[in-house]
Formats: sequence, C-alpha cells, structure tokens
Amino acid sequence: MKTIQINGLDKPVTTLIQGSDYFKPDIYEKVCQVLDRYVAIGGNTIDTAYVYCGGESEVAIGMWLKERDNREDIVILTKGAHHDQDGPRVNPDAINHDLFESLERLGTEYIDLYALHRDDPDVPVSVIIDALNEHIEAGRVKAIGASNWTTARIEEANEYASANGLVGFSFSSPNLSLAKVNEPFWKGCVSTDRNGLKWHEKTQMPILSWSSQARGFFTGKFTPDDRSNKDLVRVFYSEANWDRMKRAEQMAEEKGVTVIQIALAYVLNQAFPTCALIGARNDHELVSCFEGSEIELTREEVEWLENGELAD
Repeated sequence: MKTIQINGLDKPVTTLIQGSDYFKPDIYEKVCQVLDRYVAIGGNTIDTAYVYCGGESEVAIGMWLKERDNREDIVILTKGAHHDQDGPRVNPDAINHDLFESLERLGTEYIDLYALHRDDPDVPVSVIIDALNEHIEAGRVKAIGASNWTTARIEEANEYASANGLVGFSFSSPNLSLAKVNEPFWKGCVSTDRNGLKWHEKTQMPILSWSSQARGFFTGKFTPDDRSNKDLVRVFYSEANWDRMKRAEQMAEEKGVTVIQIALAYVLNQAFPTCALIGARNDHELVSCFEGSEIELTREEVEWLENGELAD
C-alpha cells in the first residue's frame, strides 16, 4: 500500500486509514476481522477518537494491539478536545484529560498522531500549541494535527510555533471528497474548498480526509429523485455534484473500475500528500478501497472530475 510521511513521525502512514467509529469490545471478533484483514493488505494506520462509541472504540483497539503484540507496527491516530453538551473544550485541561484517558484505553505510552477534534477560535493558538508541546516533550505524542480547523487558524498556530521554537501542526484532517458540501455534515466541521486545496498545495501539509467517499454518495445507491437519506440530501445533493457523478461514471467505465473507486482516487491524487479515512466493515469494502487507492490520476483528470475542465 502507498504511504506518505508526516513530520514528527518515523513510521510511514498508509494512504488508507482504517476508521473505527463503530468499534466496540462487544463486537471484538468483527473488530479483529477488519483490522487483521486491513493489515494483511498493507495498511498500518487506525483512526479513532476519545468520543467514538463513548470511548469503547479506543478500548477495542487497545485489546487488539495487546493481543496481536504489534504496537510498534501500527500508527495510531486519535483525537481529543471535542465539544460536549456545555460547548467547546479546546483548552489545556480538556486536552490533558482526553489524552491521558486515550492512552489508558489504548494501552500505550504514546500516540503517533494526535489531533484536536474541533477548534475554538476564542482560544488563542498560543495556549493550544503550548499545551500540545508539553505532551510532545514528554514523549506522549509524536506529531500533532488539527481536525476541522480552517487553514487560517492552522497557519496562525504554525506561525506562533515557528516564532517560538515549538512544534506546530504537521497534518490536517478536514473533509475532502469529490462531492462538495452544501453545508457542514456536523456543526463545527470543515470541508476543503478551492482555496483550501491551493493552500495545501502551497504548504504541502498532508490532509487525512474524513468522509473521503462522501458517505456513500458515489455508491450508485442514490439518485436525484431518491431523497430518503435526509443528511445526504442536505449535505451533498446539488446539480454540481450530480455532474461530478456523471463524470466519475464516465471515467470509471473508461478505466474499468467502479465509480466509488474513482471518488477515492480523486482524494488520493491531489498535488500534496493525502490519506483517506475509510469506514470499511468487511473484506469486500477493504479490497475495493485498496484497488481504488492504487488508481493513478493525472492532474488534468483530477481537475476534470471536480470542475469539468482541465487544469491551468
């Protein structure tokens, strides 16, 4: 499987990152089946978060890591400081609380990739970067990133880090998909727009994209007339996205692959390093994602899929 490098981490990161938002100890056999097969096809990176399944996702992953005795072979991406019923929690106390509990659940002494799950623009970046650097210095975190942060806030944070001899964010985890959003899927979420793509190309900061396949939009199960999935209608139904669907269908036929594989290839063939978080739940879905990750697209093909015209 193809890999990218992320600053601060010695291990390579595979371009397909296995998601775990449905992992629980009570379905541990299924967790093992998915993770064992994911590793067998070359994957090495697992995405989780403090809030997934009330913490059970991290517990299940920790069980698997211990049983397989493969911690040093696996890259763990986990996230903390998600808001709660009282509002934003992006502050040193919340970061400390969530990180230490994540370490305990996962049964590990360090997190390879630690991301803040949300942002709170009211908190100065200096406070956040200072707090995260304490964990880097203590060896509890190898590399830090931002999930659902704007590029402007990431840039501000990294400018502060650079000016003060500290470690800044080395990856971002917004939504990036061929289908462009009408509005955020969840409040406080960030999707990569045209300006975001240009910024990432300029900085070469990697994107680890969630909902990289637009939550099944390109599976062929949905049509403009089928409005049964209210969230998908709200977020992805638009004339421009149906046009992208048609172009993806045309390219898939020409290349002898599936439409959803073309959608995945779009994410993984940007002009900067990218990975795709996938929610595979069985062997068929894993193999489909792997085959999609192997498709190579030219810059012109990527531009045509998105906009129906060639790149400048």
